[in-house]
Amino acid sequence: MRMLGLFMVVPVLGRYVRHFEAATPLLIGLALGIYGATQASLQIPFGRWSDRVGRKPVISVGLLVFMAGSLLCAVAANAASIWGVVVGRAIQGAGAVSGTTLALAADLTRATQRTKTMAVIGICIGAAFSVAFVVGPLLDAHFGLAGVFLASAGLGLAALVLLWTCVPTPNAEHLDSGPTATPPELNGDRHELLRLQMGVLFLHMALTASFVSIPVVLSQELSLAANHDWRIYLPVLLLSVVALGPALSLARRPAWSGRVFAGAIVCVGLGELLLWLVPARVWPVGAALTLFFTGFNFLEASLPSQISRAAPAARKGAALGAYSTGQFIGMFVGGVSGGWIASHLGTRAVFAAVAVLCLCWWTLTVRRPAAHPPVATASA
Repeated sequence: MRMLGLFMVVPVLGRYVRHFEAATPLLIGLALGIYGATQASLQIPFGRWSDRVGRKPVISVGLLVFMAGSLLCAVAANAASIWGVVVGRAIQGAGAVSGTTLALAADLTRATQRTKTMAVIGICIGAAFSVAFVVGPLLDAHFGLAGVFLASAGLGLAALVLLWTCVPTPNAEHLDSGPTATPPELNGDRHELLRLQMGVLFLHMALTASFVSIPVVLSQELSLAANHDWRIYLPVLLLSVVALGPALSLARRPAWSGRVFAGAIVCVGLGELLLWLVPARVWPVGAALTLFFTGFNFLEASLPSQISRAAPAARKGAALGAYSTGQFIGMFVGGVSGGWIASHLGTRAVFAAVAVLCLCWWTLTVRRPAAHPPVATASA
């Protein structure tokens, strides 16, 4: 719900460059990306705070901050103040509880069920991104930009209600009881944690850079109206979810875990390569997007599970906070670099650049040291 509220503004804010006083494309880009910067800067502090005082109180604070930022954005949109929207988006991002939420899920889940739990979370985040590109323009058409931000605030409130009415409170032993030395197992898995955190950085760089260009391809090359994008996104998402089940089942086998993970990176890269090369027709573009989302959904589901297994119980909040920091840095850097490439080299050049990024990530993955096979096995 919170991620849907954050994403819904992405496909509509650019239309308001001529409606806001003193607005420029740079300020519109800043308004879109600044939430990623504030998210990235506060993920680890929120995670460490949750290790000390508990997950649910920290998540509640984050949701309240998110709602306050959404309401400020709505007021600023009515006043046509681009700077107000920039500040509001920064406050939205300051409710940086993605890592803490993943830590809560890990606290409440048996090790044998953790991959399934993280898979559901990953699917929901991926679905939120796709749904946002359908719902955001529809809300904007009926209620304006202020309506989009008010809907975001409402989603934050609904998430807060669900947190306290439906989500159990983890046992005290899952939380950090005070300052302690760095656990030996964290030292042993430091390289693996770094590799996984770099992985989520690459994954979300690919995601946001791609969506600088994908809406342009759909609207200009395929001539789809904004309220018809769902005709592409919905079947693509459904097909990718259908493929996710067998992939997760195969990844549970120790001998196949690393291969499926590397194969998912190949899927993302191959999808990007096809988006660069295929003609502007619905079926080829749809097939390329299906490959991209199949790989993306598997990786989005697998990476949090691997992080939660690699980190010790008393430091899961901090480790998953670092994971989410990489996620939002990737979103910010991907959006900025994707925009730069599109403006200087053309829309489709973004896909070629992301394909190269995936090749680098794949190389890093398959060349990882043999000293960490237990973590790779646990990822299943």
